[in-house]
This record gives sequence, C-alpha cells and structure tokens, in this order.
Amino acid sequence: MTQLASSNTHSKLVGYLLWIFGFTGAHRFYFGKPVTGTIWFFTFGLLGIGWLIDVFLIPAMDRQADMRFHTGPIDYTLAWVLLTFLGVFGLHRMYMGKWLTGLLYLFTGGLFLIGVLYDFWTLNDQISLKHARRGLFSQ
Repeated sequence: MTQLASSNTHSKLVGYLLWIFGFTGAHRFYFGKPVTGTIWFFTFGLLGIGWLIDVFLIPAMDRQADMRFHTGPIDYTLAWVLLTFLGVFGLHRMYMGKWLTGLLYLFTGGLFLIGVLYDFWTLNDQISLKHARRGLFSQ
C-alpha cells in the first residue's frame, strides 16, 4: 500500500482562529472550500448550526488541504492573513510576486472588492499553481 505524501501547507490554529468568524465562512475559504464558504457567508454558518459542527471538522479540513495543495516558498497562512485583513491594498498579491496586480489592487480598493472576492475563491489554487510551476522549472 502506498502512502500519500502530505505537507503542512495550512495551520489548524489559524483555521480555529478563523472559525471564530466562521459564520462568515472564513475558515472554509482558508481550507480550500469556496462553495461552502460562500454558503456559510450568506447563511451565517447555516444559521450557526454548521458553524458549531465545523469545530469538529477542522482537523479533517486541515488534512485535506495539506494533501491537496503544493508546498513551496509562498506560505499559505501568511498569504491568507494578508488577504483577509489587507486584501484591498493588494499586499497578498505583492507577497506572491504579482506586483502589477498588487499595485492595481492598491489603487482600486482590490479592484472595487471584486478582485478580493475572486482571490477568496482562488488564493489556495493560485499559490499551489505557482509552487507546481516552480517545481517543473527547477528540475
């Protein structure tokens, strides 16, 4: 039987800290679950019931994220903190080396918040793709 190699790309501690605001779906976005994150956002964590249940599901969400996303030089947790708290300024994009769009976000309020919403849906995949591309070119 082969064992899947997983890396520690996400933090349970940060997941639990975001869970405190879980009725907004923040922890679900962080662990790469944008559809349910959006549902949590619009239903206040399924009226609080899903939010309470998630306290027990976070370890599994963390394991799934660690297996799904590629590790590399860009720290997922730092990028998510920058997006969550400073996304309208584009600092998360600058951190990932996307200086042009980072500056564009800075001067347009995160492209009038539409870009920030897009990044909430795709940030994990953006980072993972950068790591995968870096791996292809470094071999």
